[in-house]
Amino acid sequence: MSQVLPGIGVGMGSASGPVARMAPPPQLPAPRPVTDPEADTAALRRALAALVADLENRATRAPEGPAADVLFAQAQMASDPTLAEQAGEAVHRGADPVHALSATFDGFRARLLAAGGYFAERATDLDDLRDRAVCHLLQLPMPGLPDPGHPHVVVADDLAPADTAFLDPARVLALVTVRGGPTSHTAILAKALGLPAVVGCPSAADLKDGQKVLVHDGTVEVDPSPEAVFEAARREERRRGRAAAAHGPGRTADGHPVALLVNLGAAHELPRAAAADAEGVGLFRTEFLYLDRTEPPTRDEQTVAYRGVFNAFSGRRVVVRTLDAGADKPLPFVTAPDEENPALGVRGLRTAVRDPGLLDTQLAAVAEAARGSKADVWVMAPMVSLPDEAAEFAARVRSYGLPVAGAMVEVPAAALRADQLAQVCDFFSIGTNDLAQYTFAADRTLGALAELLDPWQPALLDLVATTARAASAFDRPVGVCGEAASDPGLALVLAGLGVGSLSMAPACLPEVRATLAAHSYAQCQDMANAARRAPDAATARAEVRRRMI
Repeated sequence: MSQVLPGIGVGMGSASGPVARMAPPPQLPAPRPVTDPEADTAALRRALAALVADLENRATRAPEGPAADVLFAQAQMASDPTLAEQAGEAVHRGADPVHALSATFDGFRARLLAAGGYFAERATDLDDLRDRAVCHLLQLPMPGLPDPGHPHVVVADDLAPADTAFLDPARVLALVTVRGGPTSHTAILAKALGLPAVVGCPSAADLKDGQKVLVHDGTVEVDPSPEAVFEAARREERRRGRAAAAHGPGRTADGHPVALLVNLGAAHELPRAAAADAEGVGLFRTEFLYLDRTEPPTRDEQTVAYRGVFNAFSGRRVVVRTLDAGADKPLPFVTAPDEENPALGVRGLRTAVRDPGLLDTQLAAVAEAARGSKADVWVMAPMVSLPDEAAEFAARVRSYGLPVAGAMVEVPAAALRADQLAQVCDFFSIGTNDLAQYTFAADRTLGALAELLDPWQPALLDLVATTARAASAFDRPVGVCGEAASDPGLALVLAGLGVGSLSMAPACLPEVRATLAAHSYAQCQDMANAARRAPDAATARAEVRRRMI
């Protein structure tokens, strides 16, 4: 009898194969006396230097993209002089190098967890750095992905960037992690590679190497029957065939349009995004120009970057989100370092109150880049809460000659007053990740609360429906640019709720396009109603899956 382990489904499709578990972290030896603190401190520093060199080498060899960026960021973390100094001080207090290094990393980790938000999510990165540094110090093999010599399903407590940078999708059939949520590194990687994945699956900790599993629909079926494997393979073949055959603008089987757009958040993503079969950019995250700097980019710097995007999407829509600093994206020249709860603090549009020049410079650069461009440039503000904020932002955008100004709906207050926002804005874009976080009072980076952050939650769908209804009443376009847009089944629900555009990673477009094309608009509406009537996310998902072709 097979056993079904529940988790959170990310990525696409299904796969079956034998389990290959990640190796456990290195075991620390028993503490030893320190007889030569200078020599031990030197050994500790050599281990950190070797760690930095290894990470930089991996980043250089990794394919250009998110994995390489995160590896470089990890190398910067490991090269922080404070790390070596504090570990060296621990050695001089009597701790041997291994335990001094481990304790220092654990201290940094505790501070990140206490900071919450984006910082808490980086705690896993520090765990990986600690383990690799200890391996360098003890001259042990580095932890990493398993390689049993045949296709396999990777099962891990969690996956670190250094592990995922060289993941081979020709060998790895699917990913399963004990921890993690819908915005974890594993989830992002699975979607980028088109791999089936289940995260936040505590029971996966008991899986054994070689054990046969079937990964599908947010579950891990242990020792599945041959019939279950055959049926899943047949569904997967049909899914791939539909996705490969679908092209052109997004629309339902009876021709109801649902524009399919891409998310864009870094310069290296531009070629792939522009080449995708998409109708434009639904979310252009401009923060990449501001990160890792001590002062904001100049107007000229921004103009060049924006013009490159607009030219690449000539004839297509580009929705520019103005600077969304704060919370998980702190910037020294924008946000206060001592905010007690930055996720509920001065972030997004609120930073324009503190420093209006930042927004004015950005709008001037967007306007200059749009001048003469054939792209259809729209501009929207993040973290809008009140109608007055939306009205002031829209007036500001239009004062720079930019004709289309919108608001992101990420705060329940904005969804509940969407009818008033629609009177002063030209469009809405719903960010389901933050909207879920604020609706359920659940930190979006906290894996333990992943169930509350499930975009299938009926209460979240109610807020989407409220926003879409208000947008329709005033003939305002409304789109979704959060993780929900990339889920093919949820895309049907969103279309049925009245959402007119979906923005996602380029790899997710074919599956969403094919799923929309296989269902009528009336079917989408029926699924939306069924999902909203459900008592919880799991039931909503099951009700829609039952109705899908």
